[in-house]
Amino acid sequence: TDKTGTLTRNEMTVTAIVLPDGRELAVTGAGYAPDGRIVGLDGAAAVAPIPGDLLALLEAGVLCNDAQLRGPTDDEPQWSPIGDPTEVALVTVAIKGGVVPDEVRARLPRRAEIPFDPDAKMMATQHATPQGPRVIVKGAPEMVLELCKATRQDGRDVTLGDEARRALEGVADRMAARALRVLAIGVVDGAEIDGRAGFAAFRGRVSLLGLLGQIDPPRSEVKDAVARCRAAGIRPVMVTGDHKATGQAIARELGIAADGDAAVDGRELERMSDAELADRIEGIAVFARVHPAQKLRIVEAYQRRGEVVAMTGDGVNDAPALARADVGVAMGMSGTEVAKESAKIVVGDDNFATIVAAVEEGRVVYRNIKKAVLLLFSTSVAEVLVLVLAMLLGYPPPFAAVQILWNNLITEGLITVNLVMEPAEGDEMRRRPIARDEPLLTRLLLTRTVFMVGAIVASTLGWFMARTAAGVPAAQVQTETFTLLAICEWFNVLNCRSETRSALTVGVLKNTWLLGGLVVGNLLQVAVVFWTPLGGVFHTVPFGVEQVIALGVVGSLVLWVEELRKLVVRRRFNRA
Repeated sequence: TDKTGTLTRNEMTVTAIVLPDGRELAVTGAGYAPDGRIVGLDGAAAVAPIPGDLLALLEAGVLCNDAQLRGPTDDEPQWSPIGDPTEVALVTVAIKGGVVPDEVRARLPRRAEIPFDPDAKMMATQHATPQGPRVIVKGAPEMVLELCKATRQDGRDVTLGDEARRALEGVADRMAARALRVLAIGVVDGAEIDGRAGFAAFRGRVSLLGLLGQIDPPRSEVKDAVARCRAAGIRPVMVTGDHKATGQAIARELGIAADGDAAVDGRELERMSDAELADRIEGIAVFARVHPAQKLRIVEAYQRRGEVVAMTGDGVNDAPALARADVGVAMGMSGTEVAKESAKIVVGDDNFATIVAAVEEGRVVYRNIKKAVLLLFSTSVAEVLVLVLAMLLGYPPPFAAVQILWNNLITEGLITVNLVMEPAEGDEMRRRPIARDEPLLTRLLLTRTVFMVGAIVASTLGWFMARTAAGVPAAQVQTETFTLLAICEWFNVLNCRSETRSALTVGVLKNTWLLGGLVVGNLLQVAVVFWTPLGGVFHTVPFGVEQVIALGVVGSLVLWVEELRKLVVRRRFNRA
């Protein structure tokens, strides 16, 4: 899973600023409303008047930026961000520092740009100034610092030595360890953008203006969703473009990374062979600073281990990984059309918790399908066995052909479809995942079928034989046996609602569809037996109340047999 917007709110707020001379400043306020100020770390006094170094940093953040922040209007009383949240946050902090974005952009117009490159982790813009062209570079601290030759302090360039460079790298690491997304901004005076040379043209020419740390708070519901994933046998892994320390801090907060779990960045991943990655991948919880091709490699590494992999993505470059994953999950709000077309699932609200909810719903649906299969399989086999055994024993058919048709279409139809509407049992996310090669007719399902079929055959065929031996008229015996089969199916549908929980504790009112099907089925069975016009069609004759009660008692055998099996299973589970 990606981090920004999926695990977090994607509402970036600059909270920390570090100037090249080492001064650290804090920023108050949250969200995109520019209600706050830039203060010292002690928070005691506002930075006023704004230092020149800070002003240069804030203005550069506005210029190397494609986002806008619209103020409140009569129609929209809130501040409206337009563009990437990371860039909107730079506009917001600039306004807090007294910068007017439109005025700065008009005074120093853009002449050229290098759009953000996910591999280089940087973007650059060229602006016209009274002193000549100027290029502003913005991006990941480690990438921008590689281009830097100096830091700009009080308007002058101070050579960036190895010690000062390491100190700035340490500051960026500490900011990232506080779960901040860190950006570095630098400037090259007198330079122009060469589209062919790209960022390499600025190596050793950039003057660092400062670092900005942004916080993107985790979604409140994600921590619980991650815990539910782990309980369900699903392992969440973060794949992010942020700094390794930032990703690891968020991963630890959300429970994705535990003690001993590693974080690996794109450079480290690049140096790993496939064999080394396969050996280490189980201990890696965070992949940071990765580019799209590496996402595909990560997916394939898990799949070679036999894992079922779901992958989230939103960009065009994510399409190969989304297509290769067993379940590609595209973001519906921020995702591109290419990503959505490449994925199997589109999440409408870009929220990780929604993906987990979809997993739970999928498990409910699969479980209900198996319940319906169990019901149909057990009752159909029992019905066939009753007919075959009766004929082998020399008895007349226990059911008329039209009664079999009624049973298959009406009696079963009214409860089978409704069983699929069964609500969640509550333990779906505490069960192990279903293996991709697991057959629909599992050993457990077949075992339950044997008990159910045995009970239904014993009840139905036993009643038929006993009533026939007692000299009851054939039409009445056939009607009673036909009704008994329906009663067995009604009790059996209650059995099928849970593998281990007693049918007496699973309230039928939880599934109003099933309750309605049982009520309608009973009424129709009464009609087909006791209403003369239907009786003539379905070859039934009425019988007494005593027989109704007796049929109910005998038909319940299938319920008590399954209840005994469930009791044994629960006791074994509790002992285990």
